[in-house]
Amino acid sequence: MMNDATLRKIDLNLLLAFSVLMQERNVSRAAERLLLGQPGLSAALRRLREALDDELFVRVGRGLQPTPRALSIAPAIEDALSGIERAIRPQADFDPANWQGEFRIGMCDNLESAFFGPLAARLLQFSPGARLIGIASEKREAARRLDEGVFDFSVSVHDEPASWHIRAPLFNQASICIYDDAQLKLKAPLSLEDFAAVAHLTVSFEGNAATSIDAALSRTGHVRRVVATVPRFSALPTALRAMPAISIVPESIGRCMAQLHGLTIAAPPLSLPADPVTMLYRRVDQADGRARWFRRLFLDVAGEALVASGCRVSISRAAA
Repeated sequence: MMNDATLRKIDLNLLLAFSVLMQERNVSRAAERLLLGQPGLSAALRRLREALDDELFVRVGRGLQPTPRALSIAPAIEDALSGIERAIRPQADFDPANWQGEFRIGMCDNLESAFFGPLAARLLQFSPGARLIGIASEKREAARRLDEGVFDFSVSVHDEPASWHIRAPLFNQASICIYDDAQLKLKAPLSLEDFAAVAHLTVSFEGNAATSIDAALSRTGHVRRVVATVPRFSALPTALRAMPAISIVPESIGRCMAQLHGLTIAAPPLSLPADPVTMLYRRVDQADGRARWFRRLFLDVAGEALVASGCRVSISRAAA
């Protein structure tokens, strides 16, 4: 165990001065290397002598001769300074091509469907030794699971973050209607009356049918008829293809579902607030090379996926 009382007597600059004096054996040359005046270096040497209770260097002609004590401690001091220099030198840039390990991302169900596949493909391209792990991330659990190290970051609609977290904006996600036009014939543009009259499918992890959409409808004097509620967005396409019903979903997953399952999309006939999708990560990871590279990779992939799907939003680069 280190003796704190002993170390408090000597600061790092004194040890550096000792090392350079040992190498140069000349006060003028040592002062020049240390960017000090000779009086400053002489003062440092005086403090060293007092702290170590030894002359350390004796002037011989124009040079310095180290004492036996100085010669005995020089290797250990040199090793210590070299170790400190290695520890504090700037980190090398993260090299994804040669890195092996896991990248872990938390996402809610609808964003997972839109972004996970493209992200996995891009990661395989740039970091073939890495593995992508997707973790289900519910809004109320995201911060706790982030602190537990379950994932590197979470992409969802997050609550106000703790001071040790960073919540970076990504995009505002609008809602869109989706249905199977082989099952349900609707006129375009979709009217409020038709929207309220048809059967509705909703998505709720806890089985709750009522949402903010019902509150918005009630303000117009309408009530919708919910005939079924599924626990995850992934169950929605097969349900829609099996019955004459409509669902209102986040635009990113709605457009993906339409492309993959041959479903029809329509703009909602009422004004609905957009959900602020954000990235939540730990403040301690803000400058880490690996973490920054993964965040930037996600931003690139998500931005391209949104454009390809037809979503009229752009990704914020705040998390980069």
